[in-house]
Amino acid sequence: MLKTPAYAAASKTSRLGPLAIDRREPGPRDVLIDIAFCGVCHSDIHQVRDEWGGSIYPMVPGHEIVGTVAKIGDKVTRWHIGDVVGVGCFVDSCRQCAACRAGEEQYCENGMTPTYNGRERDGKTPTFGGYSTRITVNEDYVVRIPDGIALEGAAPLLCAGITTYSPLRHFGVKAGDKVAIVGLGGLGHMGVKLAKAMGAHVTVLSHTPGKREDALQLGADDFLATNDPKVLAQNKNRFDFILDTVSATHDYNAYLRMLRLDGIMVLVGIPDPSPVSASPLVSRRRRLAGSSIGGIRETQEMLDFCADHGLQADVEVIAIDDINEAYERMLRSDVRYRFVIDASTIHGG
Repeated sequence: MLKTPAYAAASKTSRLGPLAIDRREPGPRDVLIDIAFCGVCHSDIHQVRDEWGGSIYPMVPGHEIVGTVAKIGDKVTRWHIGDVVGVGCFVDSCRQCAACRAGEEQYCENGMTPTYNGRERDGKTPTFGGYSTRITVNEDYVVRIPDGIALEGAAPLLCAGITTYSPLRHFGVKAGDKVAIVGLGGLGHMGVKLAKAMGAHVTVLSHTPGKREDALQLGADDFLATNDPKVLAQNKNRFDFILDTVSATHDYNAYLRMLRLDGIMVLVGIPDPSPVSASPLVSRRRRLAGSSIGGIRETQEMLDFCADHGLQADVEVIAIDDINEAYERMLRSDVRYRFVIDASTIHGG
C-alpha cells in the first residue's frame, strides 16, 4: 500500500484536516496518478456534512481530479507515464448492465463506484477522493486532458463541465436555439459557456440582479432577474430549452411556463422537493427531465470540445489549509466560480 497525504472529515460536524490514507499499488490494469489540482464541488459539502445521508467517515472528498500518470500496471494499454489525465465522479461500474455497455456508466444499473464516499466493487474498501496527493484508478475510468486547457481550469470540467454538457448534447441543443441557464454558479457558468459555444442564444435567469455583468462577460446574450415576478410573466413561451442548475428549493412551474411548445427543462441541481403542476406541462407539450453527469466517452468528448473552443472553468486556486474557509465562502456564494485545490500544498497526515 502507498501511504498518501490527504485531507479528510472525521465526522459530519468536524472540520477537514490532515489524514494519511492508503492507496493501492497499481494492479495490472491500474494507473497511479500524481494529483496536481482538485476542484471543490458543492456536493462535497453536502456529503461531508451528511446532508444526503449515508456518509462514510473518515471522508476524503474530491471528484474533479487532474494530474500526471506516475506508474502503470503491466497490462495497461491506454496510458503512459507522463500522460496528463483526469478522474471524475466515479472510478468503476459493473461494466455488464445495459447502461455500462452503452457507455453511460453514470447510470450503472448496479450502481457506479463513486470516487469518494463509496465502496469499491468488493463492497468493503472505502473510496477516497482527490483532496490528496495521488490516486490509483483502473485505466478505463481515466480521461485525457487535452493540450491547451490549464490544469486548474480543467479540474472542474470533470464534474461541472460534464454535468452541463451532457444534457445540452443529449437533448439536442443546436445553433440558433433559445437557451436559458437558471443559476450562475459553478454549474451555471459552464452551462453558459458550453451553450454559447454550441451556437445557442443564451439567457441567464438569476435571482441576483448583480450577476448581470458577470453573465454577459461569460458570453450570455441576455440576463433576466427572476426576483421580479413580472419578468417571469413577461417571458412566457420564450425558450426552447432551460437548464436548471439551482440546488435551492424554487418554483419549477414558473420556469416551465417560459418554455415554448415542445420545450424541455432539465434539472441538474438537486434541491429539496418542489411541487410540479400538470398545467404548464400539458398546455404546451413541455417536458421536465433530469440529468446526471456523463459517461467516460462523453466526458472525453466534452474535454475535447472545450479544448477546441478555448473553454475552461473560471477558478480560484487555494491551498488545502484554506478548504474549511472555502466551504463557508461557497455557502455564501462567494466564489467566481469554482475553488480548486493546489495538491502540492497537501502535506502530513
